[in-house]
Amino acid sequence: MTGMTPRRISTIGIVATLLIAGTGCTTQQLYSTGQAWQRNECSRMMDQQERNRCLSSTSTSYEAYKQQSGSGSEPK
Repeated sequence: MTGMTPRRISTIGIVATLLIAGTGCTTQQLYSTGQAWQRNECSRMMDQQERNRCLSSTSTSYEAYKQQSGSGSEPK
């Protein structure tokens, strides 16, 4: 059995990058995914007050987030 050569590792990295980039996720989808991940992390917190504070930070809508971050429109 042959090992992974640097060329093969590089090829795998390029293919993985193209697959990720080619999924066509919008910034809103990425934001929603991030919010879901954050809610999951919040639920792991033992302290109720900290968990509630963490969860309240995940309730910002994408539209409100865009206005707060100063990016009024999504690039095409």
